[in-house]
Amino acid sequence: MKPILLGLALLLACTSDLRAQTPYYQGKTIRFVVGNTAGGFFDRWARLLARYMPKHIPGNPEIIVQNMPGAGSIVASNYVYAVAKADGLTLGMPNPGLYLDQLVGRPEVKFDLRKFVWIGSPVREPILFYMRSDAPFKSIADIRRAKQPPRCGSTGTASSDYILARLLEETLPPLKIHTVLGYQGGSEIDIGVERGEVQCRGMTASPFFGREPFLTWQKNKFVRALLYTAKQRHPKIPDTPTIWEVFEKEKVPEFSRRIAEVILASEDFGRPIMAAPGTTAEQAKILRAGFSAAIKDPELLAEAQKSKMEVDPVSGEELQQLAHKVLDHPADVIARVKRIMGQ
Repeated sequence: MKPILLGLALLLACTSDLRAQTPYYQGKTIRFVVGNTAGGFFDRWARLLARYMPKHIPGNPEIIVQNMPGAGSIVASNYVYAVAKADGLTLGMPNPGLYLDQLVGRPEVKFDLRKFVWIGSPVREPILFYMRSDAPFKSIADIRRAKQPPRCGSTGTASSDYILARLLEETLPPLKIHTVLGYQGGSEIDIGVERGEVQCRGMTASPFFGREPFLTWQKNKFVRALLYTAKQRHPKIPDTPTIWEVFEKEKVPEFSRRIAEVILASEDFGRPIMAAPGTTAEQAKILRAGFSAAIKDPELLAEAQKSKMEVDPVSGEELQQLAHKVLDHPADVIARVKRIMGQ
């Protein structure tokens, strides 16, 4: 009996050792939940990372992409936060301005940005504001003087198009922009621009230089860029002023500029990736390391360059700090942001 028990104990010990040596992600599937429609740069980045991250994660899991558009990615974010299991197998990629919906207290928000486990972002994303060339607006000054405001498309209140429009209205009165909500994704707004449903859009800048229809639009002078939100002008649109140049020219007050900095913090989120609250520290470490290695992978970088996708990564640790920073503001700043965002 004793030899049998000893053998059983050894067998159990060996089995435990084998389990301990088996990578957590081996044989598993990770799901990327993208808060936008297929075809846009959020979707393209998720699919590119889905191809390269597996080889940099022990166990080489499969990664699949699921598009879950709605309410400027609030739907997808609520899902990752409250529905998905905290097992490191569901990752979200929301709009970068998501924090503003929480900051102003929108009732549809069911998440706390600070409790997500942030994995990283492949790029920082300033906003670019473009206008159809046949519209009677050749500059921001023209919009300020207009009796009839331009119509701009938007996917939701966390999207760059909505955020920029409200910011311009607040900091450069009497400027007005009529925002048309309800588009499921950026590609649908682009179709709306071509059809003449809307005339303009505020969008993350890299797709404007990296995909259709924007490449053809620029070549045919179908649209013109009126504003860029980075600190420096973009070399591909050297005649387009930055928002900070416009603020300086129009003598925008310092407090309004501070509000702009809060709202434009979305640039540093870029195209962020997060996991559900409760994801273990070990899983977070593995996912962050996998992202960090993938975004430096020469094959990924070559593919990104070929696809005209800019790479300027932000680490998960940086995003975790940013998620706290963007929600930590004095009451007067939050009140002003709420007013801008219509709350």
